[in-house]
Amino acid sequence: MKLDMEKYKKIRQAQANGARTIDELKEMTDIVIENDEERKEVEKVLQNACKCKNVSVEEVAQAVKNGADTVEKVMEATGAGSGCGRCKAGVIPSIIENKK
Repeated sequence: MKLDMEKYKKIRQAQANGARTIDELKEMTDIVIENDEERKEVEKVLQNACKCKNVSVEEVAQAVKNGADTVEKVMEATGAGSGCGRCKAGVIPSIIENKK
């Protein structure tokens, strides 16, 4: 199952605003998760910081803990942000700022 683009965009925007869990996502958006299959897809998106390079939020958070305090340093350490670049404007800075 693939998420529809509208839901995907809302999830990524919520991630950029600090959402890391489904509960946080629900607090920040009007997303309704229809079933268990969709829940799994939402969880996959929430765990992923950079879709193009398949870099997890955890990998980026670990790079930040190891001193990567700018988007450029995170890119160097993980490869995240070196594809289409969308995550450089939202998700990666959020992880750096929130350190999670």
